[in-house]
Order: sequence, then C-alpha cells, then structure tokens
Amino acid sequence: MKSCNFSLRPIGVIRTPFNGVDDQVPIQGRLSPETQGEIHIYPEFIDGLKDIEGFSHIILFYIFHKTAVMKLRARPYMDSVIRGIFSIRSPHRPNRIGMTIVQLLTVDDGVLKISGVDMVDGTPLVDIKPYNPRFDGVEKNEPIRTGWMKKPVEKDGNRRITINSRKQWLHEQDT
Repeated sequence: MKSCNFSLRPIGVIRTPFNGVDDQVPIQGRLSPETQGEIHIYPEFIDGLKDIEGFSHIILFYIFHKTAVMKLRARPYMDSVIRGIFSIRSPHRPNRIGMTIVQLLTVDDGVLKISGVDMVDGTPLVDIKPYNPRFDGVEKNEPIRTGWMKKPVEKDGNRRITINSRKQWLHEQDT
C-alpha cells in the first residue's frame, strides 16, 4: 500500500486560558467542562458557520502545534504501562491531529464561545463538525470495549486530570 502526502489549512484559532503545557491543561475537555475558551474563525470561513448555533456540542479537529515529537509508543497519562500511540490520546502522534468534543455556548460574528477546552492557547483549528448522538454516540445495546482504559477510568471516574510539566506532557514522568 502506498502512502500519500496531504496538507491541512487552518480555518481559525482556538483561544484558551492555557499558555503552555505546564499550565495544568486538562487531558480531556469532558473532564473539565467549566474551562472556557473561544474559537476565532478566519473571515474567509465564517460563512461555513451558518446554522451551527443550533447545536449544543461540536467536535473540533486541530493540530497539536506545540510538539515536534512523534512517538509510536508512550505511557498514557492515566496508566503506568507503555502502550501503542493509536491506543492512547497523546499529542505526540504521526500527524499531530487532535479532537475534542466541546459545548457550544454562543456564536457571534465568527467567534464561538465554548466550554470543555483541553488545548493550549493559539491552537490551529482545521475543522468543526456538529455533534449528534445518533451518529457520534454508541447505542446502549451495542457492546462497548474500552481496552486498557477500563481500569483507569473506573479508578479516576470524572476527576479532572491535568498536565503540570513538560516532562509529564512528553510521557517521561509518572502522573
């Protein structure tokens, strides 16, 4: 199989209260619903926001712009075992693409106020999709497996877990 090259063009920028990885950035926005931010859509893409205000939640796709590190194995923030990068939620991925579901609070002239942010200030936004539980959620009668994450999630529940240092962010120190 032949791989292909591609490029992504930011459609806006995500503004958050986190200036860097040592500012107690949550590891998952859903565990920090009170943390608010803004999305500033570039003028040429504002027309694409038509009808977005009707959604309570949106899915953001963005670039982890603060890392040039790529790892195929790393220790997850909520575990002590080294795992494959595609089974964890590390920013140090081959294509550095991040995804977060956030609550959409308001939309005003290309600025979206959101809550549940888990990215650093200035993060380049590459796409937005509306969240719809019918498409994006898993039905209760469908079998769900959470692999190695079952134990850490049961242990930590909905506790807010944050990154406190660059070493921790790089998976080089216990949490």
